[in-house]
Amino acid sequence: MILRDLAHVRTGDKGDTSQIAIFALRQEDYPLLVQAVTADRISRHLPHLVCRRIDRYELAGLHALNFVLEGALAGGVTRSFALDPHGKTLGAQLLDMPIE
Repeated sequence: MILRDLAHVRTGDKGDTSQIAIFALRQEDYPLLVQAVTADRISRHLPHLVCRRIDRYELAGLHALNFVLEGALAGGVTRSFALDPHGKTLGAQLLDMPIE
């Protein structure tokens, strides 16, 4: 099973920070997301990112997790030499993460 089987994502970028919110497709899958999707797992799944910090916020009322990836955008969207390291691409890559 991969994350896209259980959730969808919404993303945003501001300066050098990317934000990825992961929403459970079904309320009963939220506890599994809380257990399986951690800042460490995201860091290991997206090893090309060099983040200063990854913070996770649990939004139980929305059955969602919100991750703030500081430094993920290599200086910011308009300053980055990377072709597409921005939120939408990172969110799509994250949906391929295996869930155990």
